[in-house]
Order: sequence, then C-alpha cells, then structure tokens
Amino acid sequence: MKKDIILVIGSCGQIGTELTAGLREKYGTLNVIGADKFTDLTDDGPYHQLDVLNMGALADLVRREKVTQIYLLAAMLSASGERNIHAAWQLNMDGLLNVLKVAAAQRLDKVFWPSSIAVFGPSSAKHLCPQEPQSEPNTVYGISKRAGEYWCKYYFEKHNVDVRSIRFPGLISYATKPGGGTTDYAVHIFHEALEKGQYDCFLKEDASLPMMYMKDAVRATLQLMDAPKEKLRIRTSYNLSATNFAPCDLSAEIKKHLPDFTISYNPDYRQAIAEAWPASINDLYARQDWNWEPQFSMQMIVTDMLLNLKKKKEKIKEPQLVHDFPDFPESNSLTTMYY
Repeated sequence: MKKDIILVIGSCGQIGTELTAGLREKYGTLNVIGADKFTDLTDDGPYHQLDVLNMGALADLVRREKVTQIYLLAAMLSASGERNIHAAWQLNMDGLLNVLKVAAAQRLDKVFWPSSIAVFGPSSAKHLCPQEPQSEPNTVYGISKRAGEYWCKYYFEKHNVDVRSIRFPGLISYATKPGGGTTDYAVHIFHEALEKGQYDCFLKEDASLPMMYMKDAVRATLQLMDAPKEKLRIRTSYNLSATNFAPCDLSAEIKKHLPDFTISYNPDYRQAIAEAWPASINDLYARQDWNWEPQFSMQMIVTDMLLNLKKKKEKIKEPQLVHDFPDFPESNSLTTMYY
C-alpha cells in the first residue's frame, strides 16, 4: 500500500498551525511536510520554505518528497485583500492554479483547498444560506474564492483531480494571532480582554456572523478528506456551520469569566463586508454526505480560548535558557497573509 505523504502549504497560518498538528498526529510526524514563507522557524517535523507562486519550486518539492496529498492554505484574507487587491488576486488564484496543475501532472491522490462564506454577497440569503445561493461576492477575497471553487470543480471533472473544499465561516483559534479577516474580531477580542481588559470592535454590536472553533474546523477537514469519493456530491465547496453570534453576544459571554471587561464599538470598512455575508448557513449536504456535526458552542469556545490563552501567556513569561521566541509568526509584508 502506498504511503501517504502530505504537504501543507501555509502551515504557519491560522488554519495551518493546528491542521498540520492534527495531520501529524494521524499520519505520523515525518509523513506531513510543513511549507510556508518563513525561514527561521523551529518546527516539530519536516519543513520547507516555499512560495506557492513559484510553480517550479512547488513541482520540484512535490516530486522530490513523493507527496501524495496537498493541503493549500495560503491566501490573503478579506480585509487585507481590500487593501492589496492585485496581490490578493495573484496569491489566491495563481497559488490555487499552481497546485491544481501540479496535482494533475503528478497524479496526486487528493487536494484540500478552503473556500469561505465570503463567496456570498448582499443578494444571498441572510439566514440558513443554502448550498447554491445567489452569489455576488463584493470583495477580492470573495471573488477569488468563488472563482476558485469552479476551478476545483473543473479540475475534478476534466483532469480527475480529487480536490475537496469547505466554505469556512469565521474561525477562532488560540494558536495564532488574527490574520486579516473580517471575522478576526472574534480572535482579537480575547487577546485584548486578557491584556487590556477592553476591546474596541471594528464591527457593530449586532453584526451576527457564522463562526467556528478551530478544533471543529480541523476535525471537519479530516472528516471530509477521509470520506469515500463516491459519497461527495459537492465539487465546488461544502457549506459548513457550527454557531452564530454577534460581538455583543461574545463580549457578554467573556464578561462572565472576566467581569471587568468592557467593549466599545467603532465600525470601519469591515462592517460593510460583514453586512454582505449571511448570519447563518445551511450545511445539510455536509451533514448528509460525510456526517458533519459541530462540537463547540459559543460558550465552550469562550471557556477554551481563555483557558489556553492564559496558559500561553504564562509560558511566554517563563525564562528561557537561550532564546524567548514568540509563539506567533508575524509577517513583515502587507502583500502576503495566510489562513
């Protein structure tokens, strides 16, 4: 039986950090190769510096390491993309096309690529948005994701590339700092609550959006990739849902743990992006085709986030023998952001 060798592109990003760990736990550390733009990382397993826009380097790495599956997570997110529209389009579209071309040429077993609720737009249903809604994305990020969904379907139908995708809602994680998305207030708020006891939110207090804890997102990804090929009816990208809340709901739950926490609201251009997205998602196909079921409610997310962030902050404070490296890799460029 052929051994699975998995390449995770964007392994240092918001999804990549925890997904790489989950894949290594499942497939073995040496069989999961991390790849990102950073050079000075201490990683727990195989790691290569890689620019996904360099197709030759990508193809060489896949061939040299005998890769059988690629998880492509490198992207510029919604808010960052609006400040760097041409760079966002290039990274989000050319990066995906490079991976699809390599997957077809080298006959890879599977590819995973995340889409987003950003594919929806002002004309999409606001509540229980269906799998195939009227879709008019109004950000470069959303446009690139919608186009990418159809590229995935095209390569499946024309080149037999088994590429699978999820339309992720807003994702919440304690492992990395926010990466430039409109829903990232729901990560930033925890850091500010613990460090300052106050948060100035860039969305309105009642801006309800679909959200998901990263542990659920990783589990969903592994479930989808394990599902029998013949069971999958969606070859663009599966709707996925877990919980829905607004900033006022999240802040009220945080106050139960941190009674002195306060929040203010100063909506900026990201509010208009949020208003174009649904408040809730219908994910019936994911539940039927690969038995999706979320585990984390908003209350459980708040408890687990605060617990783990407190642990991380205490760990950072401990004296180190040689270096005190930060837990969060930061980009020094506005033109490249990662999930």
